[in-house]
Amino acid sequence: MNTQTTIEKIGFEKKEKSVQLTRNARRRELLRNLVAYSFISPWLIGFLGFVIGPMLASLYLSFTDYDMLSSPRWVGLDNYIYMFTSDDRFRTALKVTLIFVFISTPLKLAFALFIAMLMNMGYRGSGVYSTIYYVPSIIGGSVAVAVIWKQIFGREGAFNEFLGFFNVEGHNWIAHPDYALWVLILLVVWQFGSPMLIFLAGLRQIPNELYEAAAVDGANAVQRFFRITIPMLTPVIFFNLVMQMIGGFMTFTQSFLITGGGPLDRTLFYALYLYEKAFSHFQMGYASALAWVLLFIVALFTALIFKSSKAWVYYESEGGR
Repeated sequence: MNTQTTIEKIGFEKKEKSVQLTRNARRRELLRNLVAYSFISPWLIGFLGFVIGPMLASLYLSFTDYDMLSSPRWVGLDNYIYMFTSDDRFRTALKVTLIFVFISTPLKLAFALFIAMLMNMGYRGSGVYSTIYYVPSIIGGSVAVAVIWKQIFGREGAFNEFLGFFNVEGHNWIAHPDYALWVLILLVVWQFGSPMLIFLAGLRQIPNELYEAAAVDGANAVQRFFRITIPMLTPVIFFNLVMQMIGGFMTFTQSFLITGGGPLDRTLFYALYLYEKAFSHFQMGYASALAWVLLFIVALFTALIFKSSKAWVYYESEGGR
């Protein structure tokens, strides 16, 4: 009986000790979590207060008539119904933005890849040139550059002076309905530095053995480009495509400062139209609805790119597509 009692006592003590160890481990884990959350709390507070909070507020306002001077008045789906059935400028802004994105993004990526391949050849001073080419991406969205760009392509601008050397008559390019959008596209393509550096990093990760083996098999430069460079670079192309596409939909500064959306709304970007509705016409409820439609459009195109990536993006670690 004494032996049985002793065994039960020892078992009970072991169980109590195990429970205590488990409690101590949970306390330590909780303490570590509290420390971790305390370190990220500034970002977390900012994210909740300046991202999630305004998003939820704009979602509510998109169902209201709100002019920032009086209390919001609930109108339900009226903003969205008017947008898709009666707002001609909404359709114009969406059309202009889609044309801009679908033209500028491929051109920008193609030019960035071309320059990155030149930089990857190891020419003398390529590091300096890479830095110089990256500068437009830093300052390209600034007010100063937009003003200079407006002057360059104006009636008395440097571009017309250049054409004059070849006896070619110039135009006021930013005021011409057929050319104004191309001026803005050219400005965006000029800011190719950021995707160029990403392409350059991707090119330097491609093993030289692949090119050497292809050359031994008789593949020329074009074949090596399409059979080796492009497939191995598809993850980088995918990343750049998504980022530049999203950036294209949010383009605002260039249109606002250079053309003001004109002429004849030919450069009325979606973000500029949203801005006009919010801060020129004080239709904040309608502008919020425009913002949520833009979010849906960007999410839709991003999802389509992700969905299609299974067919064309090559991941070597996963054995291919």
